[in-house]
Amino acid sequence: MYTTKIKCWQVTENVAKEQSKDADARQEKNCILSDLDGIPIAIKDNYCTKGVPTTCASLMLENFVPEYNATVYQHLIDAGAVLVGKTNLDEFAMGSGTIDSYYGPTRNLWGSYLLSKHYVYEDGTEINTEASTNNIGWYIAGGSSGGSAVAVASHSCYAAIGSDTGGSTRNPASYCGLIGLKPTYGLVSRNGLIPLVNSMDVPGILTRHVEDAVLILNNIAGPDDADSTTRREDYIPFSIPDEIDISNLCVGIPTEFKVDGISEEMQACWDEVASLMQEAGAKVVPVSLPHTDYSIVCYSVINRCHVASNMARYDGVRYGYRAKEGNTLSELYTNSRSKGFNDVVKGRIFTGNFFLLKENYEQYFVKAMQVRRLISEDYDKAWNDNIDLLLTPTTLTDAPNYDDFVLLDNQTQCLIQDHCTQPANMAGIPAVSVPIKLSKKGLPLSLQLMAPPLQEKCLLTVAKWIEDCVRFPKIQLKEVCTT
Repeated sequence: MYTTKIKCWQVTENVAKEQSKDADARQEKNCILSDLDGIPIAIKDNYCTKGVPTTCASLMLENFVPEYNATVYQHLIDAGAVLVGKTNLDEFAMGSGTIDSYYGPTRNLWGSYLLSKHYVYEDGTEINTEASTNNIGWYIAGGSSGGSAVAVASHSCYAAIGSDTGGSTRNPASYCGLIGLKPTYGLVSRNGLIPLVNSMDVPGILTRHVEDAVLILNNIAGPDDADSTTRREDYIPFSIPDEIDISNLCVGIPTEFKVDGISEEMQACWDEVASLMQEAGAKVVPVSLPHTDYSIVCYSVINRCHVASNMARYDGVRYGYRAKEGNTLSELYTNSRSKGFNDVVKGRIFTGNFFLLKENYEQYFVKAMQVRRLISEDYDKAWNDNIDLLLTPTTLTDAPNYDDFVLLDNQTQCLIQDHCTQPANMAGIPAVSVPIKLSKKGLPLSLQLMAPPLQEKCLLTVAKWIEDCVRFPKIQLKEVCTT
């Protein structure tokens, strides 16, 4: 699945063989099996997996092998799932393209570099895209869970776990034509997920179909004594009804999400699905989330403050890469951290420490937390005004070409790529990305649904309704280059 130029994941062959043997044994003994028994899954490489390296795509943790399992992974293997690999990411999940990895970038399967011009619907009907033979170079997979997205899109596994701090599951899902679910904050345990922003990190789910995401969620959600931020009430599994009626729903269209930079194709896609929902009887109305314009700046400040705090543990003594050079303890710290982190991580550490200085703390961090409360209250007001769901783009365009993407620095790209996704993390609400159609270049265009806290059933039921309506095409696997 990877070459010297590109890494999608680290294959966990021995673990997969052992877990597969256990699944076969349960089958032979006629044990009561879960729906995930023997099913291949992949885990983003920032989750602890006992006996399997967890690197966060960084030299700093290149040789880190955890001695315990993240709760999410433990739930999956308890259900009989089989781990086939740990997936690539932007270093320490700081990015929106999966290009800032110590192991190299992950490529999007969509685009002529890896595919011929043929795509296929579920029923086998082939379609062509007018510009596929004219695509130059290759396209980003999105980030920071791009490796997880490519693993699922390539049918290398049934589902993959990502992490979502500002859109890191939904963004690659959008660019790779997948379902990308960010659950309510605290619904799924963060224990064993190496933290980025503790108050926003959420385990995410990437699948090819909505009902697959429901199955994974039902197996990983619920309280965890090892994570004090999980919700205390028991999680009740749910299923999506066979017949879906959306005529009693009120769907909001946030006016603040219609920003400069949204492509004409994405805007048309957004309008088209809103019209489909209205034709089905749903009430579709404009809503205002007035503090949205401040959200990405607020998120950036909070993100960097948490990064500065969380990365302090990696000093070459207690954790992480240890430089050979250094005559004093200070030199050891400096050399280990300078070499162990890439420029993106170091830049965020420096900025976060600046924000947290005594003379800056009130002006930056405290002010950002106050603005975050206002952003959250915008969403509370929408729900109190009887809005059931919000419909927005997931990203402003289809997947960028790599050569164009790297013209802008990591920080600027994150400001662009996370515009539509990070408000859900600020508010702690559930959100899902659903692929809708292909652009003229043959790349996925996706929309996002957001719902009130703990309304995953309503969110995913409507996502399933959209999925059934649009019949998004799938990659024709025989055309995929696997090197």
